[in-house]
Formats: sequence, structure tokens, C-alpha cells
Amino acid sequence: MTSDFIFYLIVGLILADFLFDLYVSLLNAKHFNDPVPEILSDVYDDKEYEKSQAYKRQQLYFGLINSGFSLLLILSFIFLNGFEWLHHFSSSQFNHPILISLVFFGVLFGASFIINLPFSYYQTFVIEEKFGFNRSTKKVFWLDQLKSIALTIIVGGLVLALINWFYLLLADNFWWLAWLFTAVIIVFMNLFYSKLIVPIFNKLKPLEEGDLRHKIEVYAEKEDFNLDKINVIDGSKRSSKANAYFSGFGSQKQVTLYDTLIEKLTPDEVVAVLAHEVGHYKKKHIIFNLMMALITTGLTFYILSFFIISPIISQALGVEEPNFHIGLIAFSFIYAPVNTILGILRNIISRKFEYQADNFAKETFSGTHLMNALKKLSRDSLSNLTPHSLNVFLNYSHPSLLQRFRNLRQNV
Repeated sequence: MTSDFIFYLIVGLILADFLFDLYVSLLNAKHFNDPVPEILSDVYDDKEYEKSQAYKRQQLYFGLINSGFSLLLILSFIFLNGFEWLHHFSSSQFNHPILISLVFFGVLFGASFIINLPFSYYQTFVIEEKFGFNRSTKKVFWLDQLKSIALTIIVGGLVLALINWFYLLLADNFWWLAWLFTAVIIVFMNLFYSKLIVPIFNKLKPLEEGDLRHKIEVYAEKEDFNLDKINVIDGSKRSSKANAYFSGFGSQKQVTLYDTLIEKLTPDEVVAVLAHEVGHYKKKHIIFNLMMALITTGLTFYILSFFIISPIISQALGVEEPNFHIGLIAFSFIYAPVNTILGILRNIISRKFEYQADNFAKETFSGTHLMNALKKLSRDSLSNLTPHSLNVFLNYSHPSLLQRFRNLRQNV
């Protein structure tokens, strides 16, 4: 195996990934005009359905332009020996390997951020605005960008520096120490994400006393579920789309409801959505997902350890001596098919868990109220009612609305 082979393997994998995604997207688009299944016939009226069709097409065209532009840039950078140039530039700034890697990835992050910023702006203030979703102001948008940059530099830079340090200490055996360190971060973030990260971007406040809180408390007591932390997040400051999520476990567990969810749904429908989230906890999906994340992270670091020390891998990107940052970049390209397969497996498991959570909500509260909630949320987000089965299989972490309705209608 030569460095030239690795070079063209990387290029081939990038092209294959793009072409396969393009095929799936176009295949999915062919089904935009499929007849809406009878069970979903009342989700949209004619005007809303036309709007949803236009939204899907707009998202498709935008996605194709974005991904095509990204493909052109990355291939140009590779063929013009951009990684080699960036390595030498970073090495000219500092002598220490950790500082060299931080400059290397810092430049890549900065360039990527600048390139993607117009796409993000257009998505928010043109597409989402056009279809009535955007509630963000220019001030909120730019503050979000600055906060994201700061978090990436502080947290990402620290994590990258420590993992690089482990590599300098242990060479190819660094993977187990990097795994332990990352595992601690994953568990910590699962426990305290809502307390530490969410408040940087959003305001959280306890759900006010009233009919909704009373219904939630009655449900939680009936299910012997200690739910003393019910927060409302101001999602409406950015989008009209609604959501709810469960975070943490043990004494740190809490449910967060978007204010837009409370705005759009009846109290019984909100409780049905919450019952679905409680189902995830009761069925131990959160613990399972956490364990899977820890296992796959360990696997990833273990495989990475072989790439980091290989001179052929570094030479494929124009750098003679193996080093941490070039090995990591090459690994990210070559590992992509494995990551895709793992992602598909995660989606298969996730869809199974969603059925289980839906069934839990149906059995402990109301399948009818949950279906009504899903119907409203799908309508308000202009979701695709007729996705192609391959797209669902590859990319959906949740079953399609049709699949969920068919499941919920059993024994309702």
C-alpha cells in the first residue's frame, strides 16, 4: 500500500459519499408529490400542503448547492496540497507539537466558519424567514456565532490539546487514555448540559403553576416518576418550530419544553409528548445511548491510533513525518464509511426506541393525544409526509410520521 493509493482512496471516499448522498436526495425528491396516505390526509389542507412542497424543494436545492460547493472546496484543497501547506505554516509559527496542532486546526476551523457563515445566514434569514419559521434577529444570530466560536476555541482547544498531549506521552497507546478522558466529558455533558451549555444560548425557567403543570405532576405521580425539574426554554427567540427533550439521569434528570410547544399544543397533548420522553427514561434508552457512545468512542480512538503513527497516511497528504494533526485529518476521511455504518445502526436502534417511547405514552396516557400532537408539530414544521424508505432507513433517527401513526393506531 503506497501513499498514492491512500491519497486516491481519500478522494474516492469523498466523491463516493457525495454521490451516494446526492442519489438518496434525488430519489427522495421523486416522492415529494406522492399521494398523501389516507391516515395522514388531515395533516395539511391544500394550501399548507403546497407550502410544504415548496419548502421541501427549497431545502433540497439549498442542500445540493451547499454540499456541491463544499465538495469543490475540499477536493481543491487536497489536490493543491493545502494540508501540506497548512502544516508547514503552522510549524513555522511554533516549535511545540501541541501548539502546531492548535494553529493547524484553528486555521481550518476559522476558514470553515467563514465559508459556512453565508450559508447559515441565508438558511436563517431567507429560507426560514420565507416560510415563516424564523424568529431570530440579526443581533441574536451574530451573538450565537460569537458564542459558538468562543465555546469551540475554549472547550475544543482544551480537549484537542489534552488528547494531543496523551499522544506525545504514549504514542500509539494514547487511545485508552484519550478514551477515558473523553468518556468523562461525555458523562459530564449528559448530566450537566442543560445547566452549563443551554443557558449560554437560551433562557430556562421553571414551568409556571397552572393547568399544564398540574396535569404533568398528576401524570408523573401516577407513573412514580420523580419529576421536580420541568423547565421551559425560550425557543421562540429563534424559531417557531417546537420541541421537547429529556436530559440527564438520576438526580440530574429534567424535562425541557419549548415555549413554542406549549403555545401550539393543548395541555393534554403536551403531557402526551412528555409521556413519550418519560418512556425513553423508563425504558433506559438514555443509559443505553450513553453506553453506546462510550463504546463507539473507544473503538474510534483505537482505530485512530493506527493512523496517527503511519508515515504512509501522512505522506498521502504531503507531509513526510507522521504527526497528530495530519493523522487525524486523514483518519476523518478514511473512517467516514465506518462512521456512516455506525450512524445507520444508531438510527435503526433510535427508531426502535421511538416506537417503544410512543407505546409507553399510549399505554400510560393517550395515544390519541400523542397522534394529535405529532400531527400539529408535523404541520407546523412543514415536514415531509412521503419520504422514500431508503432515506428513512439511512437518515431518520425517528420513524416517519406514517410509521408512527400506524404503530400508535394499533389498540388505540
